[in-house]
Amino acid sequence: MLRRLSLRDFVIVPELELDFSAGFSVLTGETGAGKSILVDALQLALGSRGDAGVVREGATRAEISAEFDRPEHLSAWLEEAGFDAGDGSLLLRRVIDAQGKSRAWINGSSATVTQLRELADSLLDIHGQHAWQGLTRAPAVRALLDNFAGLDSSALEAAFAAWKLASDKLAAAESRQADLLRERERLAWQIGEVARLSPGLDEWDALNSEHQKLAHAASLLDAVRGALEVLTEDEPNAQAQTDSALTRLEKVLDYDAQLLPAVEALRGAQAQLQDAGHTLSAYLHGTELEPARMQELDERISAWLTLARRYRRPPAELPQLLGQWQEELQALDAATDLAALNAALLGARAAFEQEATRISRQRKAAAPKLAAAVTQAMQQLGMSGGQFEVSLLRQEQPQSFGLESAEFLVAGHAGSSPRPLAKVASGGELSRIALAIAVTTCQQDRGGVGTLIFDEIDAGVGGAVAETVGRLMKQLGRERQVLAVTHLPQVAACADQHLVVAKAFAGGQTLSTVQAVLGETRVAEIARMLGGERLSSTSLAHAQEMLDLSASPNTTSATRSKKAKS
Repeated sequence: MLRRLSLRDFVIVPELELDFSAGFSVLTGETGAGKSILVDALQLALGSRGDAGVVREGATRAEISAEFDRPEHLSAWLEEAGFDAGDGSLLLRRVIDAQGKSRAWINGSSATVTQLRELADSLLDIHGQHAWQGLTRAPAVRALLDNFAGLDSSALEAAFAAWKLASDKLAAAESRQADLLRERERLAWQIGEVARLSPGLDEWDALNSEHQKLAHAASLLDAVRGALEVLTEDEPNAQAQTDSALTRLEKVLDYDAQLLPAVEALRGAQAQLQDAGHTLSAYLHGTELEPARMQELDERISAWLTLARRYRRPPAELPQLLGQWQEELQALDAATDLAALNAALLGARAAFEQEATRISRQRKAAAPKLAAAVTQAMQQLGMSGGQFEVSLLRQEQPQSFGLESAEFLVAGHAGSSPRPLAKVASGGELSRIALAIAVTTCQQDRGGVGTLIFDEIDAGVGGAVAETVGRLMKQLGRERQVLAVTHLPQVAACADQHLVVAKAFAGGQTLSTVQAVLGETRVAEIARMLGGERLSSTSLAHAQEMLDLSASPNTTSATRSKKAKS
């Protein structure tokens, strides 16, 4: 729910800090005092378009801050977007300067206007005095019906997207069949050519290493023979010289222990020289000049280089290139397999139709229930005998929302035939019907937004009907936070919180203020709404009686009307 609204230099409001309570609140005031300014400010805080015109004359910028209780389901969204989830509150701030430039924040971190709009659907629902216009559009009507029915259309939308994707794939394959076949032939030829070489993943490095060894085999053998002669065969040789030095020192080691490190070093050298001699001898006997193998390597390396130059790739990348082409060929085979694509299309369509049929059944079951609930609300709103219907119209072509669209039909009084809502002539009737729909669907939508705003949606009604409007809003306020901008004293008298908007002149400028009223001040405001600025004892008494009656939960509508008339 909305906790607080702060304004600074907004239109004709220099500064305002306004706290809101749960339940049903009303905003009243003279025409032109700026009652709808607060609604406009809330819309800006939630991402609506703003311009320099909202900045109070003479100020450099307008600031709007709105604090809400954070709905639990928004925690994941805030964390994913990089915002602090806070301590259960959600603070939205918007600044618009005199040049029309806008900045926004969410819980103290910079945000985009788009992100504010994403939050709006979870926080606030505004019903304006022309709310009926939205109810003439098929998407809005369908959304209300689906919401009333508790439908989750995500699976339907996913099934439609899968069907469309399968259809697009088949259409693309059919239109590009010749091109795809040519591409497949090219890939198959390239794969065959490289596959004949059958390049191993690490083979290129191994080939070069072996080729280098064989190319220098004679030099290697000469070097090994020479080293082996110096170690073991020459007179004197390294091993013999080391043995002689070790023998001499070992004879005198007992006389001076300081010679021990040298003796141990020579013993280690003796062992290492022996190991080196064995290794060189084994290498000499195991290495041959292999001209046949050298020719094989030359031919293999040449084949690698030929393909690498042809396809303009480093030789070491040929194995990866082969794998890439094989994957592309598999994709092309799938794209040119019209039978498989047709089967996939039929399967996707069947899955969509199954889900769409399920959704249709739920809509058909919910439509008469919604119609009955709105019809009942219409009777309470002075449209006795009126009838409301929800018409489901089969679409020529299935859409992402299913097999049918929805339309609201209304008969304003007994004996008339239901017609599309847009063709109902009376403005008062349209407002009352919109209110009946809003109250009915809002009561049903248990998981919806926490705050509902009715901006003069009660225009065109009065008398007992106005009293019913107030009672319905008060009833709705037990489940949601409800804020209504109204000019009807009957509605204002039902409120749990009453805020009065007043206009004043100061410093050559028109300013707007908002103040919560209680007690005698509230009685005076209700009396003003009843009889104008000149308050009389009669209007004050009538206002007090209206407040007393609205505060009594056991007072029936008939009793209210009787007492009001007396």
